[in-house]
Amino acid sequence: MWAIQLFNGLSYSSILLLVALGLSITFGLMNVINMAHGEFLMIGAYMVYVTQHLFQQYAPAAWFDSYYIFALFVSFTVAFFLGMLLEMGLVKFLYRRPLDSLLATWGVGMMLQQAAKMIFGAPNVAVTSPSWLEGGLQLTSVVVLPYKRLFILALVIVCLLSLYIYLYRTAAGRSMRAVMQNRDMAGCLGISTRKVDRITFAIGSGIAGLAGSALALIGPIGSSLGTYYIVDAFMVVVLGGVGKLAGVVFGAVTIGVLNVFFESWLSASIAKVIVFVIVIAFLQWRPRGFVSLKTRALES
Repeated sequence: MWAIQLFNGLSYSSILLLVALGLSITFGLMNVINMAHGEFLMIGAYMVYVTQHLFQQYAPAAWFDSYYIFALFVSFTVAFFLGMLLEMGLVKFLYRRPLDSLLATWGVGMMLQQAAKMIFGAPNVAVTSPSWLEGGLQLTSVVVLPYKRLFILALVIVCLLSLYIYLYRTAAGRSMRAVMQNRDMAGCLGISTRKVDRITFAIGSGIAGLAGSALALIGPIGSSLGTYYIVDAFMVVVLGGVGKLAGVVFGAVTIGVLNVFFESWLSASIAKVIVFVIVIAFLQWRPRGFVSLKTRALES
């Protein structure tokens, strides 16, 4: 039924949007291709697993249904600080060197995957959803919307609105947008571009951690979890336009819905190829994506 397919497409789009949000602001600000972004998804998902076990072992049984709310904060916080450490220890030396940043962060991603295997083991693990996320909203006799998917949609909307308020209603967000538009001029006006870079990279990593915590609700958790989404996330950023929230939303909805509809008619691999061809054709028309970032630069 088309309504179910549309809901599934929007559900997949919401996950892509959450994955791509942090990637978009990071690449848009620093021109750094962070191939370890998918591993921050994995970290966020494993933090849900760890929080669940801590609640099972040390908290009263009546508190178990609240563990996932705590896990969201833990996932964001751990990914945020690990992202900050990565930026301070490696990425800050690779600004304006996109190829070097790609190779270096890919290596970091491999190390994080191996670390996850050493800590949690090679087999996939799973979490138990709280009881309030079990079941679904029954619209008709055949259309049932799972509460887990509805919760993920609500989580994405909250994250999107929070990031919008941060970017357009706070001094820190205005500084971030100023650095995106013209780094040298922003520095001349007294903005600490290094601090903006560090905080932006950490926020992008934290949002990826939240995406991982959402993925933990709907599938198994493994060390390679992020690799399944990182390519589609990059496609979302390129299709929508770097550094613009409206563009990321457009890219995520377009790719997510098209993927689900084509997969319902064809095989998954053929559907991926068709979507990739559509993205390439669109970029021939709008090379900078759906929404291009306006910059304050002198034309030569």
